[in-house]
This record gives sequence, structure tokens and C-alpha cells, in this order.
Amino acid sequence: MQEQYSPRAVEAAAQQKWQKTAAFKAVEDASRPKYYALSMFPYPSGKLHMGHVRNYTITDVLARFKRLQGFNVLQPMGWDAFGLPAENAAMKNGGAPAAWTYANIEYMKTQLDSLGFALDWERELATCKPDYYRWEQWLFTRLFEKGVIYKKNGVVNWDPVDQTVLANEQVVDGRGWRSGALVEKREIPMYYFRITDYAEQLLADLDKLDGWPEQVKTMQRNWIGKSYGSDVVFPYDEASIGHAGELKVYTTRPDTLMAPPTSPSPPSTRWPPRPRPATPSCRPSSPSASPAPSPRPTWPRWKRRAWTLACS
Repeated sequence: MQEQYSPRAVEAAAQQKWQKTAAFKAVEDASRPKYYALSMFPYPSGKLHMGHVRNYTITDVLARFKRLQGFNVLQPMGWDAFGLPAENAAMKNGGAPAAWTYANIEYMKTQLDSLGFALDWERELATCKPDYYRWEQWLFTRLFEKGVIYKKNGVVNWDPVDQTVLANEQVVDGRGWRSGALVEKREIPMYYFRITDYAEQLLADLDKLDGWPEQVKTMQRNWIGKSYGSDVVFPYDEASIGHAGELKVYTTRPDTLMAPPTSPSPPSTRWPPRPRPATPSCRPSSPSASPAPSPRPTWPRWKRRAWTLACS
């Protein structure tokens, strides 16, 4: 037995054996239950960091545990290699996007192997390869033809450094999570999924997810965004903006509509000033003392507007 443990030597020998025997290759076996373990694909815009190590270690532990339980485990790996972040990283480093991306993939693959993850590299994919994205395009066009996807203008979070759109979760204190740049609001043409057509089914099926953390299911419910409210119609006349019409608003709190207006042009009518009390609230300590002054009038409070409401 060696007096000193040498992890590099031990790990290299184990990894060579795994590679030679294709230990992590998933093959069809009807006698064993299947288990699919998939982590989020990394962006090949640099090198792996400790955040990647954490994510893939968790999945790898789960995959190995299921394999010990007798499951036929498939744990693939891929590369989220499309989009402006990868292209911008390549240009920042003075290289062609394709060469930069594929060089990073090879380096990061070596890093993953050195960590000893039980990955089936025969299932490897890269989203920038035509044999992958052709099927994305095929699926997209089918959904568009069926009306499940539609196009309209929308306001997005725009990162001026990465030159790309960010999800709300990628904006931290008003800045892009990767670049740190102040995020801008822009209106651009976008494609949308008609997800609301499936909202009820999605919500109902969340209750069938046994074992899922309640926090995750709550996040999913909030993303679907079902709410109960009213459509309120505010009529306006020609004197307001040049033509008459109606402004329709959806709200979950119609009870707040009669609150003081926040318009920059509030009505000029104010509550009357407080009258001086006939009898002072605190009597003078001596006959010669002056009576206590009346409380100062508070900041003028606007009367509540009597809006004409028509709830549909």
C-alpha cells in the first residue's frame, strides 16, 4: 500500500478503464428500468468554473446512485453553442466564432473527463451543428404553421454589452448577470408561444409531480401567471386627448381604483381646513396663559375622483 495518496495516478487509471470498457454508454436493455439524467449544457465561451463543477457533480452523483439501484442510466452532455454571447466572446478574443467555439468545446471536454463524470460521450451534441439545429428549425416551422407560435412586438431586457436579450432572472439589480452592464428596455419584434392556451393543463399537471420541491412548483405556477381579476373600462371624452373612447384595463384589485389619483394633474378641489376647536384641548395652567394653538393643517389631500366604471 502506498504511503502517500496520488489522486492523479489513481484517477487516470480509473478513467482509462472506464473509457476502454465504455462503462457509461447507455445501451438498450428492456429488462432494466430507464433513467435519464440531464444537466444544463454549458456555454462554450471560455473554461469551466466551480459553478459548473457544482452542477455536474450533483447530477453525476444522482446518475451513479441510480445505476447502483439497477437503472439503465443515460447521462449525456452537450454544448449550448449558439447565440450572441458565444459570438461576442470570440470577437473579444480576436478569433473567428466557429474556431473559438470548437476549441473551447475540446478544452472543456477534457476538463469534464478529468473530473471523472459518468458521461456518455457517444450522445454528445452541439447546438451550432447543422445536424442538430435543422431539427430545431423544422419543429419551429411546424409550430408556427399550427399557430402555436406567433410574432408581435414586445419589450425586452437588452444587454448593450452582450448585445442580447436577457430573461428577468438574468437581470440582477438592473444589470446583466454576465456583463454587469446596465440593462435597457427595448421594443423589438419577437416570437411567442401561445402558452396561455395550455395554462390550465400545465397548472393541473403540476400537482402530479410527486417528489418535486414545493418551491419549484410554486415558481412554475408564478411563471404561468394565472390570476383572477376584472376588466375595467374607463371612458374618456374628446376634451381629454382629442377623441372620445374607452380605455380597458385588467386588474386583480379593482377595490383600489377609487384611491387618490396619481395623475400629475390632480383636481384642484381640496378638503376644507380643519376648524379651530371651540374648546382648547389642553387648558391653560393660569388665566393669563394663551390658549393652545390649533393643529397645523396637514398637506392638502385630494378628493377622490368619481370614476365611471364598467366591469365586464
